Amino acid sequence: MRKKRILLLSEGFGKGHTQAAHALAVELRQNSSDIITRVIELGAFLHPTLFPLIFSAYRRTVTTQPKLYGMLYRHQQNKSLNGITGLALHRLFYSQTKAVVEQLKPDIIVCTHPFPSIIVSRLKRSGLRVPLFTVITDYDAHGSWIDPAVDKYLVSTENVRQKMLERGVPAEHVDVTGIPVHPNFRRQHSKAQILGEFGLRDMPTVMIMGGGWGIFKKEVTEDLLGYIATWRERIQLLICVGTNEKAKLKLMEEEVFRHPNVHLIGYTQEINKLMDISDLLITKPGGMTCSEAMAKGIPMLFYHPIPGQEEENCHYFEKQGYGQIISSPAIIDHWFHILLEQYPQLIQRRSTIRRYQQFRAYECSRTIIQYLQMSEKLPCIQASTRAPLIQW
Repeated sequence: MRKKRILLLSEGFGKGHTQAAHALAVELRQNSSDIITRVIELGAFLHPTLFPLIFSAYRRTVTTQPKLYGMLYRHQQNKSLNGITGLALHRLFYSQTKAVVEQLKPDIIVCTHPFPSIIVSRLKRSGLRVPLFTVITDYDAHGSWIDPAVDKYLVSTENVRQKMLERGVPAEHVDVTGIPVHPNFRRQHSKAQILGEFGLRDMPTVMIMGGGWGIFKKEVTEDLLGYIATWRERIQLLICVGTNEKAKLKLMEEEVFRHPNVHLIGYTQEINKLMDISDLLITKPGGMTCSEAMAKGIPMLFYHPIPGQEEENCHYFEKQGYGQIISSPAIIDHWFHILLEQYPQLIQRRSTIRRYQQFRAYECSRTIIQYLQMSEKLPCIQASTRAPLIQW
């Protein structure tokens, strides 16, 4: 019997959407040997020359004009994408996405970004008979995600589900599953082994994440990171710059960051291990990063959330008591004193959060697998000779 084929479509506007797709793909394969998966960032796959230009313009808007981005986000908060945007997506992606689906013949399509979800929804209205699941990868329900052709929404919280219902989505089309994180973030590693592997000390540790999306700008370095570094004698600092080598070199020039307790960490695939030995995370409140931190049970401090989905994420985590926005240096002092004076209580709190996340760990993949098991396989459209040659 042929294995069930699950096609996961994402976009590279920030890494979180694609990380969620890969995390879900791993989870699906681990939970069923009868499943094969394929993850595709649709824009980069179909338009490898054009898409980097689009991404660059988006990133420039987010980092240099966050208020404008926030205004546009709120303007479309309760609306689907307007006709001009829909037409642009149609012309750029429609026929080629149709060819991809014809070639791969998936049993179900899962989207972790609204753009491919919109495209596949249009295909379904034109006759495509493949179930479409959409995973909302933030703690808000923006109107751009919503389309009546989506068969099932997998959302992060009950609050997001209620927002979907208020916007007319039928209750049976929305399941609260949490945001999928890679199984590595639910695995606990040996602390002694990680400390030895990365050359770290066994002491209160704070991880700072932000990459190239604003936290390592000059003014931010002098403000946030400079202040945090004043604690370096008593608290170990893991400053993760990702692929931003320019920021890493710049920080290395500053004497305040050249200290045995300050570690500048470039790109690594072992953030899950570093989170295991970190006691506090300072980060931009992206949906995926926050979900991974939750899986590890780490309390969070948020720096300058971008107006829009980051603000909504921040509000959710503050309301739940899992994080706090850095409104002044006093917030940093408060949490750092907790690290130094109430360490056992903080460890217990981490264990409580982690146990809750472990309970929710498999909901996303389980919902998809159950849907496949309960529903008969719907026929796919016939393969086109114009389809690109891609395989599972």
